[in-house]
Amino acid sequence: MFALNRPRMDAVALIMLSTLPFTGVITISEALAGFSNPDIVLIAALFVLGNGLVRTGVARQLGDLISDRAGANQTKLLALLMVTVCLLGSVMSSTAITAIFIPVVLRIAQTSKTSPSQLMMPLSFAALISGMMTMIATAPNLVVNSELVRQGERGFHFFSFTPFGIPVLILGILYMIFVSRNFKRSAKTQTSSFVRPRLRDWVDQYHLKDREYRLQITQNSSLVGMKLTDVRLRDLSGANLVAIDRGGTLVQPTLNTELVVNDILFIDLFAANPDVDDLISHYALKKLPLTGSHFTDRSQEIGMVEVIVPPSSDLVGKNLEEADFRSKYQLTAVGLRRGKDTYEHGVRSTDLKSGDTLLVIGSWDSIRNLSTFPSEIVIIKTPIELDEVIPAASKAAPAVFCLVLVIALMISGTIPNVQAALLGCLLMGAFGCIDLNNAYKAIDWKTLVLIVGMLPFSLALQRTGGIELATDSILHLVGESGFRTVLAVIFATTAILGMFVSNTATAVLMAPIAISIARELGASPYPFAMTVALAASTAFMTPVSSPVNTLVVTPGNYSFSDFLKVGVPFSFIVLAISVLLVPIFLPF
Repeated sequence: MFALNRPRMDAVALIMLSTLPFTGVITISEALAGFSNPDIVLIAALFVLGNGLVRTGVARQLGDLISDRAGANQTKLLALLMVTVCLLGSVMSSTAITAIFIPVVLRIAQTSKTSPSQLMMPLSFAALISGMMTMIATAPNLVVNSELVRQGERGFHFFSFTPFGIPVLILGILYMIFVSRNFKRSAKTQTSSFVRPRLRDWVDQYHLKDREYRLQITQNSSLVGMKLTDVRLRDLSGANLVAIDRGGTLVQPTLNTELVVNDILFIDLFAANPDVDDLISHYALKKLPLTGSHFTDRSQEIGMVEVIVPPSSDLVGKNLEEADFRSKYQLTAVGLRRGKDTYEHGVRSTDLKSGDTLLVIGSWDSIRNLSTFPSEIVIIKTPIELDEVIPAASKAAPAVFCLVLVIALMISGTIPNVQAALLGCLLMGAFGCIDLNNAYKAIDWKTLVLIVGMLPFSLALQRTGGIELATDSILHLVGESGFRTVLAVIFATTAILGMFVSNTATAVLMAPIAISIARELGASPYPFAMTVALAASTAFMTPVSSPVNTLVVTPGNYSFSDFLKVGVPFSFIVLAISVLLVPIFLPF
C-alpha cells in the first residue's frame, strides 16, 4: 500500500492501528500507545517552533542575506544557500524549509541571472542533509532514538548526528558545484492564464500608476481630530484612503478612525482628472516621496486581490457606494474588469453585474477574511506576494531567542527535550510570534498519524518473530564479512526501502531490525541505529523519494532521470561516509 500510495500513507497507518488488535498479537491499548509517546509531542512542538520562524521572517531574511553576500559569484551563492538551508533544517521541518526557500531561490536566480535549475536541486539536497545534523532535525532520527530508549538504551544526544552531517554537507556542496553546471535550463513556462501575477502586473493592467500618494497630516491640518466618517475624502476630492501609517504601524481605516498629527495617509486618487495639489492645499498636508508603484513597496502590509461577483451576490445591481463595500469588507476597490474592458475610473459609481471582476486593495488580513463571504464575493486570483508576506515581521528577535533557548535546554539535558520544546512554543506565543490557531495549523498531523500508526506494527513484528526473520536474513546475506559490511547492507536496505516507503515508516521498521542485528553480533546498538537514521535521510535518488524533492521538480524543470543521475551517485557517497565514520565516532 505504501509503494502504490493507495490509500495515502496516514490512512495505511490508521489501518494498521485499527486491524492489528484483531490478530491478538497486540492489544488496543498497545496499538494506541503511540499517542502517549513523548517524541510525538516533541515532533508536533517542533512544527510549531518552525512555523514561528516562518511567520517572523527569519528564514526569508537569511535568504536575502545570501543574495547580498554572494553577489554574482555562483559558487559562493550555492555554498551559502546549502549551508543556510542545512542549518535551518537542523531545527525545523526540511519540507517547510524547502517550501520557504523556493520563492527565495527563484528571486535570487532572477537577480543573479542564474538558471533556477542550478539552485533548486542543491536546495533539496541541503534540506535532506539537514536531517543528518541534529537529533531533532527529522522525524526518523527521533523514531530511531525512541526505539533505542524503548529497548533500554540511553539514546542519542542532541549533536550525536553532527559529526556525520557536516562531512556529508561539505561533500554535498562540492558535488553540487560540479554537477549543477549541467543544469542551465530555464524554469518551465506555463500558460499565461495560470501564471500568478505580481502586484506590479495589476498596476499596469488597471492603469494605477500615478494614482498613488503619501500625504502626511501636519499640525495645521483641519483633519486633526476628525473622524473619517466626517471627512468624506471620496466625495470631496475623489480620493480613496487605502491605509494609515501611524508611527510606523499600519492602521486599517474605518469610519470611526480619528486622524492625528503626523499620520501618513496612503491615498489612491481615482478621479479622472485628480488635482493632488488642491487636496494638499485644502487640508494642509505634506507630500512625501514615493518608493514604489501603487504601494507595492509595502507589500508586507498592503495587498491586492482580484475577486469576481457571483450571481448570488447582493452586490449585483448596486454600485460600491450603495453596497457600503468599504465598510463591509475593509477593502477598497480600485479597478473593475467587465469582459475585455478595464475601468480604472468611475468604479464606485458603476452598477455591478454578475461576473464583474474587481481589483481590491487593503490589508492582507482583510483579504484573507474575504473567504467568509463565499456567496457574495469570490477570490479568483492572488498575487505571488501573498506567499512572501511575513505576518509577524517585528517578532524575529524573540523567535530566535526562543529557538536558541530551546536548543540550549536540549543540549544541557536539564529538562526532557519535549518539555524544552513545549516551553519554547509557549514563549513564542507569549511574544506574539505565533498564535494558537496558527500553531495548530502548523502541525503536520499526517506525519504524526503515520508514526503513531506504524509503531504498533513494529511491535507486532517483534512479537511474531518478524524482526528475527529480517535479522537472520541480513546476517545470512553478509555471512562473516565483518561489521562494516553489515552497516553497508543496513544502509542500502533502508535507503532502497525509502524509495517506496516514507522515510519515517522506514525508520520505524528498520530501527528494531538494526538493534536486533547488533545484539546478535554482540556489538553496540548505536552504530547500527545511527546507520538507519542516516540512510533514512538519504532520499536523493528519485523526485518521489521525499516531499522535499517533489517540491523542486516544477520550479527546477527536472525530470525523473535528473534525480537518478545526480542522486544515485551521491547516495553511494553518503553510504561510504557513513560506513567509514560511524564506527569511528560510535565504536562497535
